[in-house]
Amino acid sequence: MALIDLITRESSFSAQELSSKDLARRRWFVHPPEPPFEMVLGPPNDSIYLARTKLMHVPFHWTYANLTNPHIAVVGITGSGKSYLVKSFLTRAALVWGSNAVIIDWVGEYTDYAKQSGGKIVRFGRGSYLNLLDLGGMAPYDRIDQIIRSLEILLDLTSERRERRYIEEALEEAYSAAGFDLSARDQGDEGSQLTPPTLKEVVKILDKKLAKAKEAGNFIEEDEVRSARDMVRKFTRKGQDYFAQQSTIRVDELTRSGLVDIVLTDLPSDEFRSLAGLMILQLIKERMRTEGWTAEKGLRLFVVLDEAWKIAKDPRSDAIAIVREGRKYQFSLLVATQNPTDVNEAIFSNVGTMLILRLQFKQFKDYLRNSLNYSDFIAQGIDRFGVGEAAVHLVFSESTRFPSTFLLDRIDGEEPLVVVTLDFSELRSESMEFHLDELKRKLLELGLSEDQLNKIVKKMLEGKKNRISVLELVQMLDEAGYARALLINFLRDIGVGEREISKIFMRL
Repeated sequence: MALIDLITRESSFSAQELSSKDLARRRWFVHPPEPPFEMVLGPPNDSIYLARTKLMHVPFHWTYANLTNPHIAVVGITGSGKSYLVKSFLTRAALVWGSNAVIIDWVGEYTDYAKQSGGKIVRFGRGSYLNLLDLGGMAPYDRIDQIIRSLEILLDLTSERRERRYIEEALEEAYSAAGFDLSARDQGDEGSQLTPPTLKEVVKILDKKLAKAKEAGNFIEEDEVRSARDMVRKFTRKGQDYFAQQSTIRVDELTRSGLVDIVLTDLPSDEFRSLAGLMILQLIKERMRTEGWTAEKGLRLFVVLDEAWKIAKDPRSDAIAIVREGRKYQFSLLVATQNPTDVNEAIFSNVGTMLILRLQFKQFKDYLRNSLNYSDFIAQGIDRFGVGEAAVHLVFSESTRFPSTFLLDRIDGEEPLVVVTLDFSELRSESMEFHLDELKRKLLELGLSEDQLNKIVKKMLEGKKNRISVLELVQMLDEAGYARALLINFLRDIGVGEREISKIFMRL
């Protein structure tokens, strides 16, 4: 009763703040565009608190109990508070449910957070290897299908090309030569004691096939086999054989090791990073499938894909399969991006929860609105978002008569949300707000040293103004020797429009 009284008092306070004209215009006052409080206010010991709702100020506790699945998508531009939300969410999930978390970290954004939280950091490419041919408890043919699907996503390898079949045959031969029974669905104890082959064995098999084709004078087959071998060999070169050595990373251990940040920045290209992400996701999915569902409270594992566009975009990716398969694996896939068009529409159509933070470009807002079909009121609220404010779209497992999309006040995180302002007053009326940590990360990605970054941050925070002119910021970066092309890409990346970019450089 005390809790209901509190909510009633807050609701009354909100009503008192509205003028009579507001009440006349807002016909939603009787049925506000929010779910009823019993669908928003979850039990604190079995849900994750995020923020209060915008209109009725009800504490929103996330739980997947009434949703179609526990999977989540988070969308927001750089500095909107996206990673702040993700970090707070994972921290509270660990406290409430004892959940583990595996972050597939493209740019090293979560390294400091993992250190501060006592988590484990795995730096792929610095002495850490993952054998692409590890079975992870699967039958060889099932793993071969996954490997081929990953190569299809990353390379020009389709079911119509003969190279695909040559790689499949070489994989089958490599597993057979290592003593695995290809026909067995369960390798049992004997299979678990065998050492899986590596891509280097696969390349040797293709080399032998190439030599036979040359000897037979079969020029067409020779070209096809050479092409197949070269596709695989690129992942076995010395110094880049991260997937062609026996594994030093055990995915089954990572899924129960608390917070694990798998950093991919040391891998040489997005192709290598995507292969790592796809493989980790495949092995985690298989691990959770093998362990099966339990009656324990909450979720055992969160897997975070942040800006993993290659994994989240392709319809053949396991990310799409996991989201479509719902809740049966008892883990949550959390996909975060600043560009919603980089994520396959099937993810937005099937996740149980969508969190929308500040967006800069109209085409992104229109894309989300067309996907989620929310009202003018919600769209106008998103247009006015500051740092940390969000809209939530929930897909309930049963049909409802209340809105499934509603607005939140600023996210209540585990640490203070430090907001800085990029001042555009010399160019236009509006300024831009950013979460300080996310703006710092973008500046580090640009290549700033710690000293250069500290100088800029000091300038922003001096006098506790938390503000810097965009002209002054670009001037400091220009004087530090950064090329105009880099600065233009940086400005675009943080959401500055082309017209403003032109004005900035005209002023400089």
